[in-house]
Amino acid sequence: MITDIEDYFSLGCGRCARFATPDCSARRWASGLADLRRICRDAGLTETVKWGHPCYMHAGRNIALIGALRGDFRLNFFNAALMQDRDHVLERQGPNTPHPDSLRFTDTAAARAMEPTIRAYLAEAMGYAEAGTLPAKPQTEIDLPPELIEALDMDPDLAEAFHRLTPGRQRSYVILLSGAKASATRLARIEKARPRILAGKGAKER
Repeated sequence: MITDIEDYFSLGCGRCARFATPDCSARRWASGLADLRRICRDAGLTETVKWGHPCYMHAGRNIALIGALRGDFRLNFFNAALMQDRDHVLERQGPNTPHPDSLRFTDTAAARAMEPTIRAYLAEAMGYAEAGTLPAKPQTEIDLPPELIEALDMDPDLAEAFHRLTPGRQRSYVILLSGAKASATRLARIEKARPRILAGKGAKER
């Protein structure tokens, strides 16, 4: 995965074999992604890289993540349960996504055309971050680390695979992540464990 933000916009995320090739989704949607980047930075968000993607932060909280797929590019919001979605434009990323959290675009000019709405939604999310407002924690049998919750929110395939695991296998990943003190270490462990989760295996299964 890339760690330099500029690499994403010129080469891609580094998570598949299409990285740095003309077929990379980030290259296909380059102008639209550039518009999203400009809008996020103009809003005063801090630009970082997480999960190989541009992540925008405010008041110590993740606000939104830019992504590109073969069929669309998108801006995904964290803590989506708080969002009012006054213009009814947010979509769920997948069947297991609990709340609409994504702005999807299938035209490179679409992000610029929706700029006023995007700015308003970013301002709303930034306001929640400044106030320290968090959505109500869902009642789950297993208490998931925040890094894993965010990873599942941003990766529908991973979320679906993780929720198909038995409680024991899910718990094995919680134990794996809980053994790391640093958030960066937990993020690295999630990325390394992703293929195993997609294969339906526990943390220590071969």
